[in-house]
This record gives sequence, structure tokens and C-alpha cells, in this order.
Amino acid sequence: MVLRQNILITGASSGLGEGMARQFAARGRNLALCARRTDRLDELAAELRAGYPGITVATRALDVTDHARVFEVFDEFRAELGRLDRVIVNAGLGKGQPVGTGRFDVNRQTLETNLVGAVAQIEAAAGIFREQKDGHLAVISSFMALRGFPGNLTAYSASKAGISAFADGARLELGRLGITVTDVRPGYIDSEMTARATKRNPLMVSAEAGAQALVKAIEAEPKRAYVPSWPWVPLSVAIRMAPSALLRKFA
Repeated sequence: MVLRQNILITGASSGLGEGMARQFAARGRNLALCARRTDRLDELAAELRAGYPGITVATRALDVTDHARVFEVFDEFRAELGRLDRVIVNAGLGKGQPVGTGRFDVNRQTLETNLVGAVAQIEAAAGIFREQKDGHLAVISSFMALRGFPGNLTAYSASKAGISAFADGARLELGRLGITVTDVRPGYIDSEMTARATKRNPLMVSAEAGAQALVKAIEAEPKRAYVPSWPWVPLSVAIRMAPSALLRKFA
């Protein structure tokens, strides 16, 4: 297994990004962390520097819908750390509203962040990796990429299906250049995003357990990973075969 020492994580101020940053710091990796909320990001960076004085933790403010800035920040991180070994495309939104209810603005925001913003990150990372002739790109998609879902999940599942498809295409293109691409599809992991749900899902795992599972999967660098593998690998098969009537219960 290749040691990826310098790791860039977007959306690192909370949730899965923060959890992964903590896990990689504990493994002695240098981190390039970016997010919109710099106050929380700076607090995390200070904590990690104090807890793991042997690592470098660089930070930048970044809204991934500012596409030009995505490229600038990634280049700045590369210059600061010397190189980027792994980029984790994690920043995203869980918002959405039922189709035709007058909230195109919300659904557009989800698609612009989770799909177009993620594509900008992939492009920026791939450009750097092409120059280095090496690198690992981990794209945080979702279990919801498997099918279209109704209600508040329609835009979200569409955005994740789109970015998973883009990651698949990028893998075919970049693999021959020595660049690895992993499509990571988390199930229900406790975070700020999932905390907004009105019902507690019995399949939810804790934030720490979820972050550990994510990092373990990313380190293995497979083409695709459902995280945690249990129960999401067998459920991925079931969801593909599920009748539409069952999917409507997600609304």
C-alpha cells in the first residue's frame, strides 16, 4: 500500500471531513484542510497541531462553488506542502425539497455544490496529479447514488449519482497515468447533516466509527467502497432490485 503523506480534505470544518482529519492526524499525516467556516477550521487545526506536533496542518477558506478559488487553493496547498498525495473531495450539502414545490433554489444549490463544485475539485486535483504522475483521488459520494429517491432526497441523490459517474469516468481516464480514483459511498453516519433528520435511523453509526471506517476504506484505495461495509454492501444489492413502491417510503 502506498503511503499518502500529504492529504487535502475539503469540507473539513465539521462532520465527515473533521472526523477524517482527526483520524489521518493520528496516523501522522500532513493535512491541508479547507472549508467555508474558518473559525471552526482554525480551532480544529490548532487542536491537531497541539495533539500531533510532528505533522503540518495547513488551512484555507474555501467555498467550492467559487470554482476559480478551488484551483487557487489546491495550488497553494501543493506549494505549501511540497506535493499533494491524496485529495478527498468531501464538501457537500444535504439540502433538498420535493420537485415542483417552488424550491428550485434549494435543489439548484445542492446540485451546484455536490456535483459542479465536486467536479471543480476533481479537475483541480487531477491537474496536479497529472503533473506529479501520481496521486489518489477519493470522492465522497453516497449510498443514495444508487437510485433516484423521492421527496427531499431527489436533488441529493441525483447530485451523488452524477459525481459517482464522473468519478468512474475519471478513473478510466487517469488510471493509465498512475492516478488512483476511489468512489466512496457512505451510508448513514452521524453528522450535522444527518442530525437535521426528524427520525433517528437505526442504521446510523457514530461519527467516530464512521470516520474510522471511511479512513480505512480510503487507505485501501479500491475503485468503490460502501462505508461501513456492513450493512451497506448487501443493502446496495437490495436497493438496486427494490421496487419503486418501496423507494417511495423514503419520502
